[in-house]
Amino acid sequence: MVFPLEAVDALVRDGKILVVSQSQVDQLMQRGYGVLTEDKELQLQPYEALYLLSDQKLKIKSHAGAEIVLDELVHLYQKADPNLWIRFLIYRDLRSRGYVVREGFGFGLDFRVYERGEYGKQEATYIVLGISEGLPVPVGKTLEVLKFVQGLKREMVLAVIDRRGEVVYYSVSKLNLK
Repeated sequence: MVFPLEAVDALVRDGKILVVSQSQVDQLMQRGYGVLTEDKELQLQPYEALYLLSDQKLKIKSHAGAEIVLDELVHLYQKADPNLWIRFLIYRDLRSRGYVVREGFGFGLDFRVYERGEYGKQEATYIVLGISEGLPVPVGKTLEVLKFVQGLKREMVLAVIDRRGEVVYYSVSKLNLK
């Protein structure tokens, strides 16, 4: 049985967001957060930390001991990932719907999404590619990604962030007309 998530403490070290308490590491790993490091610390992705911080389930301290708030965290990581806010909005929306969301497979894919209750038991059902409304998306790239996702025998979902920050999902498939 998984109990409600208690507030977790993290720190920023060498540009990484780390949870070091073993009980908190275990608590987050059961819920599909982060990646375990060689030192048995849990490294959170910036969008995971933003989600937990916005949900008041995470407190992050800098190496100097000062608490880091949401705006500061966005500022720290937005240069490295210009799509951080888009990824966070999609991640937050999917998590709020009860899905476990993990990092994508690369190839420009944002997330792997597991059906409710299936994380750790089954492979991800959906692969999500996030885009912002109004920005051009090359059709050739989208077709390459779709071919890759179908090769994995997964369903591709396009998550579009509209101008109000709301997420709309589209199932993507290839139609072969003969």
